[in-house]
Amino acid sequence: MIVSEPAFLNRPDRPSLAYRHLHGDGPTVVFLPGYMSDMTGSKATGVFADCAARGQACLLFDYAGCGLSGGRFADQTLTDWRDDVIDLLGALVPGPVVLIGSSMGGWVMLLAALALAEQHGGEKVAGLIGVAAAPDFTEWGFSDAQKAIIQTEGVLLQDTPHSDQPYLTTRALWQSGHDNLLLGGPIALACPVHLLHGQRDDDVPWKISVKLAAALTSDAAVILLIKDGDHRLSRQADIGLLLSAVAGMAR
Repeated sequence: MIVSEPAFLNRPDRPSLAYRHLHGDGPTVVFLPGYMSDMTGSKATGVFADCAARGQACLLFDYAGCGLSGGRFADQTLTDWRDDVIDLLGALVPGPVVLIGSSMGGWVMLLAALALAEQHGGEKVAGLIGVAAAPDFTEWGFSDAQKAIIQTEGVLLQDTPHSDQPYLTTRALWQSGHDNLLLGGPIALACPVHLLHGQRDDDVPWKISVKLAAALTSDAAVILLIKDGDHRLSRQADIGLLLSAVAGMAR
């Protein structure tokens, strides 16, 4: 459970970002939430508490338009959320990081890691951990009929068991997905990568993680499939697997 009060990164041209920063040993573990999620989720808080117990630096945050951060969700895109990560790390974390991306956060994780590699070479990102990572979901996650609604009406609303609010997909968000597709070619990231995925995931097929591992140029990519795991992977045993991956990556 998080006990620290959130702080805010104010930006002149973008919404303010809410975050919780735990100082400790490096590399700093950074949790990137999923779609319409925030830093109060069980995986994020579990990682934060575990890092606190081990004396590991950790950073949780809310994307613009989510949780306690400023801005409207409907105004954001994948590129905006990638830049949220870049801005926070630039302001708060001078050293190396381990990025954890949950669901859509796995796509943002990859986009941020690629941008950081361009800026800092291979020194900034010490490792990546994907939890039901969903790169390119705007391609495989929508039917042709749903894509047509997004294009013609500008917005798609979908009921979801993961929230009491419908998922909202805007034309701008979908277009940013189309502009940031990754799985069609090599993904030039050479750091260690650990991918966790449930084989009973009804939202992100587990074969996406297999395809992602194949696309990464890293030779240190590991996939852990949880046979009875669902999309959220938020059971105590699932979170235990995540914490083991975090501790191993941090070492």
